[in-house]
Amino acid sequence: MSQAILTRFEAARSVVRDAAALAMKMRPAPGGPKGTQKSAQDWLTETDGAVEAFISERIGTLFPEDGFQGEEEGRTRTGSLRWVVDPIDGTSNYARGRNRWCISLGLMDGDTPVAGIIEAPMLGETYTAVKGHGAFLNGERIHASPVTDPASSLIEMGWSNRVPPGVFQEKIDAILNLGAMPRSGGSGAIALAEVACGRQDGYLEIRINLWDVAAALVLLDEAGAKVSPFLRDGGLEDGIHILAAAPGIADALSQAVGVSLK
Repeated sequence: MSQAILTRFEAARSVVRDAAALAMKMRPAPGGPKGTQKSAQDWLTETDGAVEAFISERIGTLFPEDGFQGEEEGRTRTGSLRWVVDPIDGTSNYARGRNRWCISLGLMDGDTPVAGIIEAPMLGETYTAVKGHGAFLNGERIHASPVTDPASSLIEMGWSNRVPPGVFQEKIDAILNLGAMPRSGGSGAIALAEVACGRQDGYLEIRINLWDVAAALVLLDEAGAKVSPFLRDGGLEDGIHILAAAPGIADALSQAVGVSLK
C-alpha cells in the first residue's frame, strides 16, 4: 500500500476521533426520538449534517486533491482517491439516545476500498483497516468467526423501508431454518464490523448504500470474511443487497438467503 494512503489513514483517524467528540457533545438524551423522520424508521438529526460538514472540511483542508462523498450532501468533490462518509450510521439509535451508532469513513482508490475507520464512541470501540495491513479493533488484530455449524451461528439482518413487504420475514425465516439466532441492531456499519471481529457470524441487508459499507468492506476483507460482490453488482451508484459471513458458514447462509458470495 502506498505511503500516500497510509498518511491519509493516520490523519483520518484523528479527524474521525474529533468528529466522534462532536457527535457525543450533540447526542440526545435517552427518550423519544429527536430529529426529523424522513420516512418510516428513517431519521435525520442535526448531528448528521454537522458531523459530515466537519469531516468534509477537515479532509478538504488536509487533502484538497481528494474526492469526497457523504450520505447527506452526496459527491461534493472529485479525485482519484475518494473519501466516503456516513456521519451517523444508526441514526434511529442515536436519535433516541441509544449507544449503537458510529461514524464510518472509508477511503477508495478509484473503485477499490483501501482503508476504513468505524468509530463507535458510546461503545468505546474503533475498528480500523488498511488494505494489506490487517483489520483491528482498538489496536488488536481481529478475524472472522471460526464457527462452522449454522446451528451455532448468530446472524444479523438489517431492516429498511425500501424493501418490499414480506422480504424481511422471508429472509429471517430462512435464517431461522438454519438453526441460527437472528437479530437486528440498527447499524449496518457496526453489524459488518462485528462480522469482521467474530462477534457474529453473518450480516444480511437487502438494500444498503456505499456510505454504509465503504469502511467495512476493507475490514471484512482483511479479517477473512466472505462478502457478496457489492461493488461489482451496482453498490457504487445505488443501494443494493450485501451479505457478509464467516467462512465456515458462508456457503450455507448464502444458499439459504439466496445471495451469492464472491
